[in-house]
Amino acid sequence: MARLQSAHSPITALVTRSTGQSSQFTKLLEAAGIQVLEMPALEIQPPSTWQPLDEAIAHLHTYDWLILTSANAVTFFWQRLQQVGNPADLDSVKLAVVGKKTASVLQQQGFQADFIPPNFVADSLVATFPESVQGRKLLFPRVESGGRAVLVKEMTAAGATVTEVPAYESGCPQTPDPEAIAALQAQQIHVITFASSKTVRHTCQLLQQGLGTHWAEVLQTVAIASIGPKTSDTCQELLGRVDIEATEYTLEGLTQAITEWASASSD
Repeated sequence: MARLQSAHSPITALVTRSTGQSSQFTKLLEAAGIQVLEMPALEIQPPSTWQPLDEAIAHLHTYDWLILTSANAVTFFWQRLQQVGNPADLDSVKLAVVGKKTASVLQQQGFQADFIPPNFVADSLVATFPESVQGRKLLFPRVESGGRAVLVKEMTAAGATVTEVPAYESGCPQTPDPEAIAALQAQQIHVITFASSKTVRHTCQLLQQGLGTHWAEVLQTVAIASIGPKTSDTCQELLGRVDIEATEYTLEGLTQAITEWASASSD
């Protein structure tokens, strides 16, 4: 794991969030006195087809709950709803979201979430759902590939009819950021941050592309920071360790965990 030179040496974090989504995290880290370099490991784009989402929007009034588990799901769903549907159809639909950021993006569209689980993961939404879902119709716009199946599986087992529709896709960038690769080679990165399992997987692909077959050795002096348990599982699988894990599974929580690690490392 990376160690700091002294209490006065700023650390540099490599942020792997998608292009256009890293700025909030970067600002949080910089406000905490951490230098930031970005190497986007996700590209957010429309799904391969809009047909399933368009069909769900056409029958929006027939659903009991709309479940949104990411800011991307909110953004892409609302853009499509405004293009092919009627936002007023949501008046009879309850809204469940995972995470403060998702709730905030929803609020920007003029809607309040009816339910936000206490922990910011899909498992918590299932475990703490405010009513029985027996016989209920749930609409779940989500990433087209790579998402976890726990929500659909458990809600269906509890008697709900869950309609999954792709609202967006997240792919791996074609090439790694050359500045980030150079900084890793020069051992100028102290910690690399992961906010999802997909960013872990894509980062490994990008590092292999940019650093060659010995890419894992370059990370030996770099701390691995994860936003939560599921991302940590993927870090353990592909990187063999997790050095920092957020207690609260948010960007604010990850920032706090990195700050605490930096403070301990400089003692």
